[in-house]
Amino acid sequence: MAIAAIIVKIMPNSPETDLAEIKKTAQSSLEKEGAMNISFEERAIAFGLKAIMVKFAWPEEKDTSIIEDGLAKIKDVSSATIEDYRRAFG
Repeated sequence: MAIAAIIVKIMPNSPETDLAEIKKTAQSSLEKEGAMNISFEERAIAFGLKAIMVKFAWPEEKDTSIIEDGLAKIKDVSSATIEDYRRAFG
């Protein structure tokens, strides 16, 4: 069983969106699905809008649609897309 290193870009609906709440919900959702070593980084996009970059380890045998679908359903999230996927271990 191999582990993948994944980076997901979460775009909030507006610059006024509470990023801390999105991070908290995303962490909970990812941990429930089996993600490990979750970390967050905020990246400025434009006009005060910031994206949340989520990095984590993911069991390679699990489908990645679970990630995108689950994160996109979070309140005040416009989109969630996988930016990077690579085999980390195994």
